[in-house]
Amino acid sequence: MDIQLFNYLQSLLTDRRRALFKEVLAQRTRHFTVVTEDVYQLHNTSAVMRSCDVFGIQDLHVVEEKYGKRIDREIAMGAQKWVNLFRYDTIKGCIASLRKQGYQIIATTPHDESTLLHEFDVTKKSAFFFGKENDGLSDLVLQEADGVLKIPMYGFTESLNISVSAAIILQEVVTRMRIENVPWALSDAEKLEIEMAWTQKTIKSTPEIIERYYKDKNS
Repeated sequence: MDIQLFNYLQSLLTDRRRALFKEVLAQRTRHFTVVTEDVYQLHNTSAVMRSCDVFGIQDLHVVEEKYGKRIDREIAMGAQKWVNLFRYDTIKGCIASLRKQGYQIIATTPHDESTLLHEFDVTKKSAFFFGKENDGLSDLVLQEADGVLKIPMYGFTESLNISVSAAIILQEVVTRMRIENVPWALSDAEKLEIEMAWTQKTIKSTPEIIERYYKDKNS
């Protein structure tokens, strides 16, 4: 990264915005991440992205093997600026990528053999997979999963909307992660990279400003 460019772009932000970036980055984590698999309804993935931002999850992974969808900006309510979105054409590719990053694969499912949410081990780096609205996760995810997780339910309804499920799970695991003193924080290098991206997304006409910066620098 060009630190001089970073410092120049930062100078175009208000003191309040720079302070807010650092405050939020101090709470961001990649200890947990979220994956949606072929979610059909656009607003559901968008709402999951919003929950990721709210609970400090930096990365959202979207598998679009069957349905190609964009993020609904209205539902995400600006979260697309702050959460890194990774898209995959196949579930196999997504799982392989996450395993290389050290994540265990956790399938969320109401099946009886699942681990109850309050019993989940939050010390392990985990990727939570959420499936299609009606069919749930694919057989491949269930076969490849290192563990299965469910939210305890006590009524007639056997499932929750995907965005609701994601919010409930994230609130629980993120809270316990912090209480149990898990090393969840981003590295300084990760914070700097994300802060640079946020800075560029905040400033209007960033490409033109960067082009002019280098032109003036090299003249």
